[in-house]
Amino acid sequence: MVGVSTTGSAGPFLGGVEPFSESDDELRAVLAHAVLPPLLPALAYATGEMSLLRAELRPDPLLITLPGSGLTDEQAAVIRELALDALIRFRDGGCRPGPVPSDQDVLRIMEFAVGGGDMVPYLPLLEEELAHRGEDRRAPTWHKDDVAPEAPFSVAVIGAGLSGLVAGHRLRQAGVDFVIFEKNGDVGGTWLENRYPGCRVDNPSHNYSYSFAQRHDWPFHYSTQPVLQHYARDCAEAFGLVETIRFATEVTDAVWSDRDLNWTLTVRTAGGTEETIVVNAVVSAVGQLNRPNLPTTIPGFGTFVGAAFHSARWDHDVDLTGKRVAVIGTGASALQFVPEIAPHVGELLVLQRTPAWLAPTPDYHAPVSDELQWLYRHLPSYAEWNRFCIFWQMGDGALAAVTVDPEWDGGDESVSLINDLTRQMLLGYLHEQFADRPDLLEACTPHYPPGAKRIVRDDGGWPESLQRDNVRLICGDIQAITPHGVVTPDGTEEVVDVIIYGTGFTASNFLTPMIVKGRGGLDLHEHWAGDARAYLGVTIPGFPNLFCLYGPNTNIVINGSIIYFSECGTRYILGLLGLLLRSGHRAVDVRQQVHDTFNQLVDAGNDRMSWGAAHVNSWYKNDHGRVAQNWPFTLLDYWERTRAPVPEEYELLTRA
Repeated sequence: MVGVSTTGSAGPFLGGVEPFSESDDELRAVLAHAVLPPLLPALAYATGEMSLLRAELRPDPLLITLPGSGLTDEQAAVIRELALDALIRFRDGGCRPGPVPSDQDVLRIMEFAVGGGDMVPYLPLLEEELAHRGEDRRAPTWHKDDVAPEAPFSVAVIGAGLSGLVAGHRLRQAGVDFVIFEKNGDVGGTWLENRYPGCRVDNPSHNYSYSFAQRHDWPFHYSTQPVLQHYARDCAEAFGLVETIRFATEVTDAVWSDRDLNWTLTVRTAGGTEETIVVNAVVSAVGQLNRPNLPTTIPGFGTFVGAAFHSARWDHDVDLTGKRVAVIGTGASALQFVPEIAPHVGELLVLQRTPAWLAPTPDYHAPVSDELQWLYRHLPSYAEWNRFCIFWQMGDGALAAVTVDPEWDGGDESVSLINDLTRQMLLGYLHEQFADRPDLLEACTPHYPPGAKRIVRDDGGWPESLQRDNVRLICGDIQAITPHGVVTPDGTEEVVDVIIYGTGFTASNFLTPMIVKGRGGLDLHEHWAGDARAYLGVTIPGFPNLFCLYGPNTNIVINGSIIYFSECGTRYILGLLGLLLRSGHRAVDVRQQVHDTFNQLVDAGNDRMSWGAAHVNSWYKNDHGRVAQNWPFTLLDYWERTRAPVPEEYELLTRA
């Protein structure tokens, strides 16, 4: 049966399902709350009844990204009746799952779930994501005691967010000595630091989580910050990592020794004490969305005498009740916290430079119902097939919607027919939400292709907030910040009590503010000169045994979860370490030509995507105008490239 527990028992994670004895009517009531796309696939997988996969009930692949995969009411009714009959048979048979399906049956179920097409290339990847046969197929296939028992080797992981934790977990499985340095006092990374009101992920909970450590009891469809921080803590404890983490300890310098083939790290504790640590390899898991980007170029920045803070450093000691508040920026964070604070402030000025496309998401703030929780607990593989459906809908199944068609003439507002259809759908949502406010409709309508900037989830909260009597949307570039407020685009000084910066992060400044020096004393940041690049987002020529997670060009726009990239990247890193230890070498350094050729492909790929072709401002592009953040290819492509390293792509180093 599908389902894996990292602790040998269910613990906080997905384990065995529970038998049930509910009546037919109770089962019917439960199914009224079911998420439909994974329902028949899960039942076919659990029971072996492949006849459940009727062709007329298969989702339309062109509609699969819509809520409910675009299934009609008639299809939904038939699916629920078939599911009811199958659940009754399953109950009456003692709740015993059938034999583990063959690969051919799994393939058939997958192709039904995605609406058809050839899924053969995806089968091994999706079986990994599904944890097919209860296996953790991304675990290391080697152990240090077996390949190099007498060779000391140690690794430093920088950061105890979700990327750092998976790196630590895999290193522990491989028997490699490691330590994790975390500048904060707890795990979680961005989900510890961002504590603004309304903070939550815009990726469904079942997808924004480790493939091998799934929860069966996610309380929300889209997890809040506290839920994700607790998930990180649960994982750290279940993986046995807490004792390996040095909290409140920041890495300030990392220097490579060409003679000794190792790294010397300078670390500083919260109390200011410094020490040096020598390790053989470094895994940077410092993240991208943790260093606030403050609008220092606005004239007068820093002169405001009232309370002012960035959303990522929310000052909970400031009482906003009845205050006059200015919010600068309308990105993802602002669209989350503005609806939370708007009912409580006296007046709210929202200063917008560029509007965001809103993706209608009715269940964005909704808790998972008791009935749906019941299905996750009692229907074998239902949670995993739900994750699979999300993985496809938000993965390679969505990529066509943001791919440029060179023959398409959509001006500045769309890049292909399907992109334009997506635009029309999103535009329809705006017309619906601002039906009585044509002024706001005009102000909130983007004039760039969907996908060129981050598309933000909305369940009506943002449009509702902008239409409140105490909220005013002001568009354009701010002229100045003054000691008492802000000067708006028309030259008016608006006096306010509080300024909140919703201005994003310095995402393009990878690995800052660390000083990193590689072979021959090469300074990483001088080498990058503001244009960070890496091979597969992981390795950088001239910096042996330095490995990045969430590195350059491993971010995604609409397709997938960053945790997927961190899992794939971690497996690749463990592959490189295994290569070293088996061969008796001490370091690997990616060859310059391999790195350069790869980055040429990435740049060309990004030019063919909405975010690369459009001219709108976005955090996806660095100061050079290059897309340094995003992966422009399929999730399958990254998986294939990171399954195992190619030894010829690396220079293997040994002490002289």
